[in-house]
Amino acid sequence: MTDIRDYLSRRAALILEDRSLRRENKLLQSLTEKEAAADRIVRYIRAEEAVSVWGVEIPHLFPGMEFLTSKSIIDNTKIFKIISKMPKGALLHIHLEATVDKKYLLKLALREPSLHVRTACVVTPGNLTTVLPEFRPFEEAQSSQCTSVTNAEYPANAWLPLYKARASFALGGPEGFDRWVLRAMSIDPAEVYDTHNNVPKIWQKFKDTFSATAGLFLYRPIFRQYIRRFLLELIEDGISYAEARIDFLPKYMFDVDGNENVPHREWVWDFGQAVNEIRTTLEEQGRGEEFMGAKIIYTTIRILPPEEIEWYLEDCIALKQEFPDLIAGFDIVGDENAGRPLTDYIKPLLAFKRRVEDLGLNLPFILHAGETLSDGGKADNNLYDALLLGTKRIGHGFSIVKHPKLMELCRENEIALEVCPISNEILGLTPSMSMHPLPVVLNQGVPVTLNSDDPSVFGAMGLSYNYFQVLVSSETTGLITLAQMARDSIKFSTLEEAEKRRATSVWEKRWTEFVEELGNGRGLP
Repeated sequence: MTDIRDYLSRRAALILEDRSLRRENKLLQSLTEKEAAADRIVRYIRAEEAVSVWGVEIPHLFPGMEFLTSKSIIDNTKIFKIISKMPKGALLHIHLEATVDKKYLLKLALREPSLHVRTACVVTPGNLTTVLPEFRPFEEAQSSQCTSVTNAEYPANAWLPLYKARASFALGGPEGFDRWVLRAMSIDPAEVYDTHNNVPKIWQKFKDTFSATAGLFLYRPIFRQYIRRFLLELIEDGISYAEARIDFLPKYMFDVDGNENVPHREWVWDFGQAVNEIRTTLEEQGRGEEFMGAKIIYTTIRILPPEEIEWYLEDCIALKQEFPDLIAGFDIVGDENAGRPLTDYIKPLLAFKRRVEDLGLNLPFILHAGETLSDGGKADNNLYDALLLGTKRIGHGFSIVKHPKLMELCRENEIALEVCPISNEILGLTPSMSMHPLPVVLNQGVPVTLNSDDPSVFGAMGLSYNYFQVLVSSETTGLITLAQMARDSIKFSTLEEAEKRRATSVWEKRWTEFVEELGNGRGLP
């Protein structure tokens, strides 16, 4: 009997030692009674739903399974309803072009009489899922004898008024037109798990969704409304602050006059106006604590030759000088496997760092790196360059688990990973959350923030779906782990220290209210 007690004691000590590196370990040692009760409740419901929801006799059903085929199930779980109410702090990795619900974006477009649409060929039943719409405004309606992209006489790339093209769409009428456009702007389960079931193919489909959206997003009347909707959708999901990546590759946006003449400074101005208007409205409603603001991470695409990126780096500095409270940092985005590696840009990036230091600007790199299955390839090796360049955070960092030294550097130097679980799964890096390397990162004590990346493309609006997938796919991860990641999302933001203290204080207050409601049963679904 003594031997068994000794064994069990040593076993418990080993588990505690093993888990001591996890960032939430200190929190677990000092929980309030209500936090401990809330964590127990969530763990109990998770275990119960593992049987009642995921354990039913349906093939290929399990917690953390493929998101697009399980979303309708997730929506009806008690755990998801609980997580939806949780305050989530900050969202630090999201691409603005892919944030607002596509149905809302199309609704905005249909209100704009100057918008036109074209396709590269006639749209037929055979190519309906592959031909992409392209949009742009014209001050006056373009003249064409053909009014439908489905007409056999349609001349390729002829611009048609959007309202006419929609009304005359032969493959299902206006509703069929809407389905076609929405499908072009998003990814569906059949594409992820069947027709585009490898990384290069699904990335191409992913890029196509941005191409289909660009003409609407980069139209100023829509852009202004889009930003407001983006911010309101965040607030609705318990997110109080965001740093949105905006692709500044196009040097101008289309204005209401149909001309491509809106420079980058106007984009940032519109963003700032939307932030201020939302903040003012919430304060007037007595809800000011729900929104701490939003900033922009200036991005361009890794298809540029090194000499061209210099223009964007200077543009970023100029915008930072004019809008110091709105520009958070600089990043280079896009498919790391197909695009240029960071090594191609070392010279201009180092020059940028020196110039930023000379000007006394707080303008860090916040670089994508390691969003890949590669081990030692150019995309994987971007991790070395991101760290050597002094990145404030690492976007994705999916392959960092192959590099113990790099994880050690992130842990010791407090460089957080912006992990985007659902995005990683849909873009082919992992077959499910159960196979995601996030637990390895957490167990090594590396700081992590959870993010949605491109939620409107994936149909995973807000952050609750990503929080859910992480929670249900690990028995070690609990509510307190999610709380630690929410706290870290504020800590590793680019907010000034005084702003961080305020945002953290507000989050703690909302967290306390959340766990109290959960503990006394009022927060239960």
